[in-house]
Amino acid sequence: MTVIDFSAFIGRLATSAGETILPFFRTSLSIENKSSSREFDPVTEADRAAEAVMRRLIKANFPQHGIVGEEFGNEHEDADYVWVLDPIDGTKSFIAGFPVWGTLIALLHQGVPVFGMMHQPFIGERFSGDNGSANYQGPSGERKLAVRRCASLAEATCYTTSPLLMNDGDREAFGRVQSAVRLPRYGGDCYSYCMLAAGHLDLVVETELKPYDIAALIPIITGAGGVVTNWEGEPAQNGGRIIAAGDARVHEEAIKLLKG
Repeated sequence: MTVIDFSAFIGRLATSAGETILPFFRTSLSIENKSSSREFDPVTEADRAAEAVMRRLIKANFPQHGIVGEEFGNEHEDADYVWVLDPIDGTKSFIAGFPVWGTLIALLHQGVPVFGMMHQPFIGERFSGDNGSANYQGPSGERKLAVRRCASLAEATCYTTSPLLMNDGDREAFGRVQSAVRLPRYGGDCYSYCMLAAGHLDLVVETELKPYDIAALIPIITGAGGVVTNWEGEPAQNGGRIIAAGDARVHEEAIKLLKG
C-alpha cells in the first residue's frame, strides 16, 4: 500500500473526530486534570470521545495497524503501520473558547511519519502533508502550502506556546533565541506549525512534546519545504525539545543559540 491509499481514510477520521468534538466546544463541559503534580494538564469529554471514534474506525478498517493515542494509550505500536492520534491538540485553548486547537492525525510507516493532517473543524480548515508536498483546504478554498524564505533570525517571527511550559534551563536557552528574532509571540499549539508551513511565520521552538503532539505536523512542514528536528538536530517524531523552521538558515542559527 502507498500513502495515497490512506488519504481518503484520514479525511474520514478527521470528519468523524470533528463531528464528535464540535458539540462540546464553547459549552459548559466537564474538565479533568490529568497531571499528578501542580501543573494543569486538562482533558475533556470531547478529547476522549473523539479519540474513541477514530480508534473504532481504524480497528474496523485496518485491524492489523497499531495505534498511539493521547487518551487511551498504545496498541501494537510495533506494527508496520501505526496511527498517532491527538484528538484535541490545544485543550487549554479549547476550554477557554479560543479556536486555536486542532485534531492531529499521523500515519507512521516503519516508525517514520509519512502522512499527517491537522483538522480545525470549527473554522473548517485542514492542513495535510506527505513529506513531498503539503496542502491547505478551508473556507478560502484549496492551495499548496509553502514556507517562506527568511535569511536570518533577525528577520524571523518566532512562536512558542508558552515559555512557562519549559524548565529553567530550556527557558534560558529559548531566551537567547527570543532575544535574536524580530518578533516573538506566544500561543498557537499545533496552529503555529501549520502557519509556518503556510509561510506566515518562520520559527517554532517548544519543549516536552509527546509523539502525538508533533508526528502529524512533520509531514506537513517538510512537505511545505521546511525543516523540523529536535534541539540536537535529530528526527523529531519521538517528541521532546522541538524546533521547526521554514528556512534552513534560521534553523541552523537557532540551534546554535539553543546549544549555547
